[in-house]
Amino acid sequence: MSATLVRRREPTTRRALLYVHGWNDYYFQPHLAEAVEEMGFDFYAVDLRRYGRSLRPGQLPGFITSLEDYFEELDAAMAVLRESHDEVCLMGHSTGGLISALWADARPGELTGLVLNSPWLDLQGSPLLRAITAPVLQRLRTTYPTTLLPLPNNGLYARTIEAELDGEWTMVRELKGVNDFQIRVGWLAAVLAGHDRVAVGLSIDCPVLVLTSARSDFRRTWDEALLRADAVLDVDKIAAKAVRLGNHVTMVRIDGGLHDLALSAEAVRGRYFDEVARWTAAYTG
Repeated sequence: MSATLVRRREPTTRRALLYVHGWNDYYFQPHLAEAVEEMGFDFYAVDLRRYGRSLRPGQLPGFITSLEDYFEELDAAMAVLRESHDEVCLMGHSTGGLISALWADARPGELTGLVLNSPWLDLQGSPLLRAITAPVLQRLRTTYPTTLLPLPNNGLYARTIEAELDGEWTMVRELKGVNDFQIRVGWLAAVLAGHDRVAVGLSIDCPVLVLTSARSDFRRTWDEALLRADAVLDVDKIAAKAVRLGNHVTMVRIDGGLHDLALSAEAVRGRYFDEVARWTAAYTG
């Protein structure tokens, strides 16, 4: 296993926040670190195995057959943070939000707070589609785990965030690997197994903050409305499943937010950071 822990500076406080990225992603957002530091935390981020700085030649980008495998790098990162910090919050985005929730459930007493930015808590689309596909994937995952699934990617979400298109953000192509990340049977089965855990109900013992855009937009052709919505996940399904994370869950919807709320338009991401700051001050201070 090879993972990468990133930090901005030497520790300055006893409070820390660790950020976990989503699918086909890596840590590239210094403005996120700056916002977190203004909240009174030292900021850290992890590039999970086979992502970003941690992807090695010959590896299948992002591939995993159990989300619990990521607990190894989260445990290792937390051990490093605990050397300098007494209080640790975890922040996860999208698939990283699902991984973070599962880790928090499995590690009671470790966190003072959990912040989830558009966490992937349920499969978008028809429940009937999931009922049909999930059993098939579970059977295939042991014998054909690396089989590619021909799932379409219209590239519209990338268009909302990338500076050379209609977005604001510049990423390192070698680390982002836009065309290298493909959906495989074993990976999707692992995600669905995580969704099943959430559906049954988790028992996260720290306060949890779940934030999403106010709406989703799954249109298949470009429209500027996509710059003000989640074009990846169903925010209503996230909200419905958020209550299953634990006994202390706060749900916030951000009007005009993108899938990654931290990459939304300046005023919108400002509201996102304000909500996180207010919540962390109230429940983790």
